[in-house]
Amino acid sequence: MQFMALIYSAEGSETSYEGGMQQIMADYNKFGEEARAAGVMVTGDALEAVSTATSIRSRNGKVDLTDGPFAETKEQLGGYYLLECKDLDQAIEWAQKIPTAKYGTIEVRPLMVWE
Repeated sequence: MQFMALIYSAEGSETSYEGGMQQIMADYNKFGEEARAAGVMVTGDALEAVSTATSIRSRNGKVDLTDGPFAETKEQLGGYYLLECKDLDQAIEWAQKIPTAKYGTIEVRPLMVWE
């Protein structure tokens, strides 16, 4: 089964990470290496800052473009991993190792399988 591990954190919250940005990056590199070696990481990427986002809504033939994210929240989607795991328990086991789990939120959701 494939699971998305969606990485959320409030802007600037990474400053609470022990060791700072250099340590976060080292921990992310370590997570990526471990997940690839275990065969569970399909892909993963970071997103640009939320200030670069454009939200699109189409209603009754009218398209509305808005700068920024869809919802006004403190936590913002910063990246993701696509994980190949045997079940939700294994996906959670891997997601809790993502460094942002220490100061943000990791949302794990199975991908829908279309038959």
